[in-house]
Amino acid sequence: MWGAKLYKFLATILFITAWLAAPNAFAQSPLHTISVNTGNKTAQWTIELASDQKSRSKGLMHVKIMAPETGMLFRFETNSPVAMWMKNTFIPLDMVFLSPSGKINHIHRNAVPQALDIISSKGAAKFVLEINAGEANSTGLQVGQIMRHPWFSATQ
Repeated sequence: MWGAKLYKFLATILFITAWLAAPNAFAQSPLHTISVNTGNKTAQWTIELASDQKSRSKGLMHVKIMAPETGMLFRFETNSPVAMWMKNTFIPLDMVFLSPSGKINHIHRNAVPQALDIISSKGAAKFVLEINAGEANSTGLQVGQIMRHPWFSATQ
């Protein structure tokens, strides 16, 4: 009798703890897909979009867990040098800097959580894709590849 009650109690506590401890990694906004053909396969991520100053400023700050193959795509007003940082970001990230056409211009791998160092696009960028650290390598992302998303122009 005590065993069943204890089991139900512990299961309830575990459920409540998991529910409270794992808030959504993303705000309540529509999710989109971004993809790239890496030669032998297509890599794809489910992403949240950050297209205004408020959403770009918040970014992935305070996210403690991000599911595999998810991320955030930042869109900037102009195609120009971009500087990012990891303040209040608790998970390591790969940052993929993209041209207006979605061409990968630079990949910064394994950005350190909460570091205040400036991470540069090393040239002009219109977009930045943030994904879990290690996914750029595991999916075969390389400079020069073209990512696909409706925001990207058809010209290179």
